[in-house]
Amino acid sequence: MCASPDDQDLSRLRADHPGHRIWRSVRSDGRLGDWVASLHDPMAGIDPTVIRSTPAELREALAEERDRAAAKRNGTR
Repeated sequence: MCASPDDQDLSRLRADHPGHRIWRSVRSDGRLGDWVASLHDPMAGIDPTVIRSTPAELREALAEERDRAAAKRNGTR
């Protein structure tokens, strides 16, 4: 059985951002909702939770989080 595109996106996001726990929210009607990343490694981000509507938006936000964390470590922000 092949993984769905959502499962593939989830796997790629998890592999690319190991400092976050990445998952899908579940709406009140039981359908999958937003894409969520919970910070587990302070080196990987600043905000404890990042929520976006699509995997592409979450990927972009996590790249920004990584940059923000690096800037904080380097004292440039």
